[in-house]
Amino acid sequence: MARLLVDEVPIRVYRNWGTKGVRYPSDQPMKMYATLWDAEDWATQGGRVKTDWSKAPFIASYKGYNASACVWPSSSSNCPSSSPTPGNEWQSQTLGVKGRNMLRWVQKKYMIYNYCTDFKRYPRRLPRECRKSRFL
Repeated sequence: MARLLVDEVPIRVYRNWGTKGVRYPSDQPMKMYATLWDAEDWATQGGRVKTDWSKAPFIASYKGYNASACVWPSSSSNCPSSSPTPGNEWQSQTLGVKGRNMLRWVQKKYMIYNYCTDFKRYPRRLPRECRKSRFL
């Protein structure tokens, strides 16, 4: 499971469903980047949430960014699947009850767009990863 945490709060989870035909970056490094773009007509609850252009210019930056990761140099991983050491709880490959509740809170309070619920964009069928449980 790939998890993105900000200040120890999970904001995104992406399960590894490779055995079910869902693409997953298991054999390559992952990177993080930020972009600012106007998707007001489709990614903001169908245009209901408007951009406040009076706040421009919009600037994205990382402050105090610290990347922590476990190394996966070959076919076997040194990433623990359970019982991470104190201070390395982020290495657990699952979210506990507290983490799931925090993720739901972030999604409810801050998430405007979720492609896994965008039936206009995907009228025939949602992407495969959207049809699987996020937390199993």
